[in-house]
Amino acid sequence: MTLTLYPAIDLKDGACVRLKRGAMAEATLYAADPVAPARAFQDAGCRWLHVVDLNGAFAGRAVNAAAVAAILAASRVPVQLGGGIRDLAAIERWLSLGIARVILGSAAVKNPGLVRDAARAFPGRIAVGIDARDGLVATEGWAETSELRAEELALRIQDAGVAAIIFTDIGRDGMLAGVNVDATLALAARLSVPVIASGGVAGTDDLIALAGAAGTLEHGRIEGVIVGRALYDGRLDIGTALAALTGRPGGK
Repeated sequence: MTLTLYPAIDLKDGACVRLKRGAMAEATLYAADPVAPARAFQDAGCRWLHVVDLNGAFAGRAVNAAAVAAILAASRVPVQLGGGIRDLAAIERWLSLGIARVILGSAAVKNPGLVRDAARAFPGRIAVGIDARDGLVATEGWAETSELRAEELALRIQDAGVAAIIFTDIGRDGMLAGVNVDATLALAARLSVPVIASGGVAGTDDLIALAGAAGTLEHGRIEGVIVGRALYDGRLDIGTALAALTGRPGGK
């Protein structure tokens, strides 16, 4: 089973950082210039970049636009972007600037009509990020937890025509605690929309386990996995990660 590796570039105050469980106060700086990791990931063979405007997720509007623009200017591969995107005008603006896929998070809970309108207007270019804390959907940069279960939200929006659902286990995000394979597999099995796993990847074993689990699905599909801290801390080599997800040396 071949999965796509999405290396994460999380932006806070213009720099590339990683958070622990989404806490902005627990940000670790990895690159003052986020273009550097963007280029490194591409040069190593990654075919997508996953970018999040962390400040924007809290503010509800683009805050790290200059950093995103710089990454786009240096990118030879598609970029998906999330964080603070709350209306059609913002979606259209980012897509016109070169973003390949926009990720809607809080808006999917608070304005489901936006998801449907956006997916209709921009087919194949809208994803929904479902971030769960103990199974319940979190919004506003994970600062708020709703009473809505992740699976319930996914089932509600899967028919909107979105390209993918990104499922993040907040409790594991940035903690190197291991990806939540069971929850990701269970969600994918209920859906017709591809699922991208996120949160907790610590090493090669996680990727092998996820790819193996994805291969057992009779219904639904796990399309890829987002990896952050393990790449930046050197616990996971990109070439090894690509090979683990494709079953081929070097991920070719």
